[in-house]
Amino acid sequence: MEALIKHFKKYIPLDDEQLKLIESRIVKRKIKRRQMILQEGFVCKHYSFVTQGLFRMYGVDDKGFEHNIQFAAEGDWIADLGSFHSKKQSKLFIEALEPSEIIQIEQKDLYFLYLNVLKLDRVFKVTIENKFIELQDRVLQTFSSTAEQRYLSFLEHYANLASRLPNTHIASYLGITPEFLSKIRKNLSTKS
Repeated sequence: MEALIKHFKKYIPLDDEQLKLIESRIVKRKIKRRQMILQEGFVCKHYSFVTQGLFRMYGVDDKGFEHNIQFAAEGDWIADLGSFHSKKQSKLFIEALEPSEIIQIEQKDLYFLYLNVLKLDRVFKVTIENKFIELQDRVLQTFSSTAEQRYLSFLEHYANLASRLPNTHIASYLGITPEFLSKIRKNLSTKS
């Protein structure tokens, strides 16, 4: 709970009554490595805040290839926002890459908190805006940057995760093969 409160307090001050209200509306969960907290075909019912561990959100194409969309580690949120807000079936998966601990908020509880902790909606608005900007930048990079530039951007954005993620997941996120990622890494090491 401390990590979540610290996260909220970066944006808004909270009094004891508000903290108790938030605590009454969240669920803490321990997640095993490779455990799914969302599967394709199910509705995303929770916003999940990572207090410990690492997750990936990915989709699977018609040929069965996985495409990583987002990574989330300590202090970050992860959810299929489209499914969460529309209550429609998700086309995505969210999987734990490490043993993890999360705090989850269901939609009804989040909306309750929006009404009763008035500034909390601002926190989530900023969170969603930041994720949208991140996604926009990534889409732009896909068609306007080289694979090497995308990798360097990945290292800048996910600096603390690069050593925690397998090459296959990084390559999937970048839209390249693991072999090509190895080639990029080799080229970068010879430049420095």
